[in-house]
Amino acid sequence: MTRVNLTRAALAALAAGVLTTASACGVTGGGAAAGGAGEPERTGRVAGHITFRTLQLKPAFTSYVQGVIDAFERAHPDVTVKWEDVPGDGYNEKLVADAQAGALPDVVNLSTDSFQLLGDRGMLADVARLTPGVAGEYVPGAWEQFKLPGKGDAVYAYPWYVTPEILTYNKELFARSGLDPAKPPATVEEFFDCADRIAERSGGRYAAFMADPKGRLPGDWQKMGVPLLNAAGDRFTFDTGKAVEWIERMKELYAKGAMPQESLTRSDDVNQLYGAGKLVFGPGSPGFIRDVRRNSPQVYARTQVARTVTGTLGHIGIYAQSLGIRKDTEHPDAAAEFARWVTNGPNQVAFARQVTIYPSNARGLADPYFSDRGDGTDPERLSRAIGAEELRTARLDANTPVQWTNQVGDAVVREMQKAIKGETAPRTALKRALDAANRVLADQARG
Repeated sequence: MTRVNLTRAALAALAAGVLTTASACGVTGGGAAAGGAGEPERTGRVAGHITFRTLQLKPAFTSYVQGVIDAFERAHPDVTVKWEDVPGDGYNEKLVADAQAGALPDVVNLSTDSFQLLGDRGMLADVARLTPGVAGEYVPGAWEQFKLPGKGDAVYAYPWYVTPEILTYNKELFARSGLDPAKPPATVEEFFDCADRIAERSGGRYAAFMADPKGRLPGDWQKMGVPLLNAAGDRFTFDTGKAVEWIERMKELYAKGAMPQESLTRSDDVNQLYGAGKLVFGPGSPGFIRDVRRNSPQVYARTQVARTVTGTLGHIGIYAQSLGIRKDTEHPDAAAEFARWVTNGPNQVAFARQVTIYPSNARGLADPYFSDRGDGTDPERLSRAIGAEELRTARLDANTPVQWTNQVGDAVVREMQKAIKGETAPRTALKRALDAANRVLADQARG
C-alpha cells in the first residue's frame, strides 16, 4: 500500500480497532473438501454451525456485529453463528497455530500479512470458484488484492472494509511556507519539493512530514515507477536509480529538518505534532481528521484535504481487510454466504457510519453518504467524499504486494534508516536492502 501521508502504522492501528473475523469448523454436514485440488464444494444447502471470530470489537461494536449475525440467522434459519472476540496480541501467530492444529475458523478476517501466512500454506479456499461471478460486487482494486502469485485468477478472500489515502495538510503553514494551498503536490517528487520549501521557510518551528520509512515504503517507490518484483513474483527488483533518488531526497530533507529527527524510527506522535501545529502534512485518513476535530479544533479549522499524491501513473494505495474461507470447511455454503453477508453493501455502509472506513462493496460505495461534500468546507466530510471518489475512479494497483510482509519491510527499513542518517551510501544501502528482502522472500517460500 502506498504511503505518502497515510502510514502503514496508522492503517494498522485502524484495523486493530475495527473488524477481524473468523469461523470455526462446522460440526455437522459435509462436502468440504470434495472439490478440485481440495477446494470446498458447494452443496446447495446453507446450513450448519459456524464460528465468527473478531479482533477486539467488544464492547465498542457489540451491537453492530450481533445485529449482523442475528439478521443472517433470520435469513438462514438452518445456520447458527457463534461469535468469538479475541485480543489483538499475537493474532497472526494464533491463526497459524490454529491452522496447524486443524482448528482454523471457517471464515477468517485477514490483513495483508495474515492473508499471506494462510494463503502460502494452502489454508484458504478460492472464493472466486466458491461463488462464481461475485467479483463484480466489489471494488476491482480490492478484489484483485487477494490473489496469490502463480495462482492465476483464483481469489482467496472476500474484500471487506478498505481505507484509501487522501492528502491532509495545514493550509496556514502551507501558505506561510510560500506554497499555494489550492495547489497541493500530485507526485512524490512534488511532495518532496514542497517539503524542501517548508524546511527552508519554517526556521525549525514546524516540520513538513514524518520520515517513517516503514510507512512510506513500498508506496513511494511504486508511485515513482520503481518495479518491486520480477514477473514471476519471486524476486524483489527495487534496486534502481529511482529508488536511489528517493533515498537521496529523503537524506537531504532529513538533514534540512523537513522531518522530526525522531520520526526516522518512530511515528506514534504524529497526531500530537499535527494537532499542535508542528507538522504540515498529517496522516491521510478520515479517521485522523476526526481525531483532529475532537482534540485540536483550531488546527482542524486550518486543515485542508485533497486527493492523495498519486504519481505520474495515477496510482493510489488502499489498505484492505478481508474475509477468507477455511479451505477444508465442512460448511462451505454457510461460510461463503455469511462472508458475503458481512461484506454486502448495506452492512458495510452501516459499519462505515460508525467508524471511518469505506466499503469494498461497489453498491455500498455508491451510497450518497460517501459523495456528500456539504459546502466543501468541512474537512471530515470532504475527506470522506474524496476517498470514495478515489476508490471509484483511481487505479488501485499501487497496493502493497503480498510478498512485502512485515519481515521484508523491517529488513528494508533498517538499511534505509542508515542511509537517511548518512551512515551508509544510498546505493550501498539499497543493495543491502534488496539482498535482505530477497533472503526473507526465499525463506518464506521454503515455508
